[in-house]
Amino acid sequence: MCGIVATIGPRPSAPLLLEALRQLEYRGYDSAGIATVSPRGLHCLRASGKLVNLSRKLEAATAAGVTGIGHTRWATHGSPEERNAHPQLDQSGQLAVVQNGIIENHRPLREQLEAEGVAFVSDTDTEVIPHLVARQIERLSSHVAPADLLLKAVQSTTDLLKGAYAIAVVWAARPGEVVAARWQAPLLVGLGEGEFFCASDTPAIATVARSAVSLEDGESVRLTPLGVELFDCDGNRIQRTPRRLEGGDQIADKRPYRHFMLKEIHEQGESTQRWLDRYLRGSRVELGLDPGLFEGLHGVEILACGTSRHAAMVGGHLLQQLAGIPTSVHYASEFRYAPPPLRPGILTIGVTQSGETADTLAAMAMEEERRLAADVTELAPRLLGITNRPESSLGRRLPQILDIAAGVEVGVAATKTFMGQLLAFYGLALDLAARRHARSTEEIQGFTDQLKGFPPLLQALIEQHDQCCASLAQDFLHTEDMIYLGRGINYPIALEGALKLKEISYIHAEGYPAGEMKHGPIALLDAKVPVLSIATPGPVFEKVLSNVQEAKARNVPLIGVAPECQDAQLFDVLLPIPVVNELLSPLLTVIPMQLLSYHIAASKGLDVDQPRNLAKSVTVE
Repeated sequence: MCGIVATIGPRPSAPLLLEALRQLEYRGYDSAGIATVSPRGLHCLRASGKLVNLSRKLEAATAAGVTGIGHTRWATHGSPEERNAHPQLDQSGQLAVVQNGIIENHRPLREQLEAEGVAFVSDTDTEVIPHLVARQIERLSSHVAPADLLLKAVQSTTDLLKGAYAIAVVWAARPGEVVAARWQAPLLVGLGEGEFFCASDTPAIATVARSAVSLEDGESVRLTPLGVELFDCDGNRIQRTPRRLEGGDQIADKRPYRHFMLKEIHEQGESTQRWLDRYLRGSRVELGLDPGLFEGLHGVEILACGTSRHAAMVGGHLLQQLAGIPTSVHYASEFRYAPPPLRPGILTIGVTQSGETADTLAAMAMEEERRLAADVTELAPRLLGITNRPESSLGRRLPQILDIAAGVEVGVAATKTFMGQLLAFYGLALDLAARRHARSTEEIQGFTDQLKGFPPLLQALIEQHDQCCASLAQDFLHTEDMIYLGRGINYPIALEGALKLKEISYIHAEGYPAGEMKHGPIALLDAKVPVLSIATPGPVFEKVLSNVQEAKARNVPLIGVAPECQDAQLFDVLLPIPVVNELLSPLLTVIPMQLLSYHIAASKGLDVDQPRNLAKSVTVE
């Protein structure tokens, strides 16, 4: 979840590191730090809290050198205090390490080092690394050339580590060198004009690097002013062709909006149009996927976490109702520990906005391995990834990727990437419905024609609800609990609405299938617990209204996301949506819930883009 960066070249490192960390702050903002190396030694600055605190320290201090590493932290081991911030140093104070990930065997390593006389100053798992590297330097110094000493020490240290990590290391004795390595955590190398970089993610280097190379598990890299040397897990030099970076696509720009989240909500009409332009050809959906994925298909399993799982639940409904394919949706974090029995003809879909979600990556890897181990043709793995980052770890691991093309999203609470994931599932369901002849050509054209009209519909809906939700938010400043209700395809949208409110306003909220209210949750209702219900015309419309009546009888404040009609008078407040085919309604019903959550949090003066305890990319299990 943390962000790491390293730089080496002709320019002073500190300003480059600080700007890179600004672009990575979505990965963690509990604390931050940098370490730079010059011929006069190593200089380390750290600060708890947001990056601005480190920036203030840097203004008042010296951090000389053209070689450096930086870190922005999402706390795992140790509270977010300055002593637990990265970089972490060895006892001499001349070797510094930044890390993203978790060292699972840090406790026995720490005990071993303490027995050897090492005094630890932090509670982090990371601190074992600089002490281990220092030990390896001492051990190897008698038979390894000085020019290779740091590299070999880092490579031998990674052999001792268990877990998932990406690390970057600098040493005062080698001021013109950075060594980095990774295992099950993202790390890429950026190539600029006479300068070189490492980072957890592309935005950190998009403005300074022309191209990039992604490291694979077990690989390490040495950066010097002369260039980049890449090594495999056995320490052998390897070559890899860099990919060109399009910097403008990766830069975060808030434009006139108060928060990135609000900007990204408003971009959903534009991002939807971009998706339609890419994947719709007349009345046909063309996803560019290998047809072999769908031959002899008997079922679909979808693995995802958080918001991505809610999109997957909508997708599962669509795949079953539109394409007639049995579909199950799993928590990726649970799938590895209780996978279903292997069945032939199963397509496994991993859904992750960042393409770096550790649980989803691990679950997809396990599914591939156990199917390959079965060594039966009918059980061969069919894997598909849905992501906003095709260049991510998911994209490099899977040959088949569906790019949602939502554009860079900075707000931690996902909005336009959720919309992009929904669209990906609409495309997949319509494509499969056509392939399997589950729906007529006329029905499929009806859906695609309606989808083509959604961009202006979304834009108008966003502008309408931006104003009304800003006013409505004042009524929720003292709310402590809230219930969201939905049925059928809109039940996952109720879950997503509740999650958004929890994430950024810190109000306890729960989503339920509307029909389940009377089976227990109705006990929670009173005049202090608002209920938001999604009611869209379709087979369950009257059932939802009946559930609303049950809530109304308990004197609760009722908010409706529904078309303007006589039945909508049941609600105390109506957030109106246009009437569309119920199967398409999630694309609309999610909009007022995103905006309501946003305006409640903004009205409470909370940090909407960087809510407490969260990070954009969950890269640790």
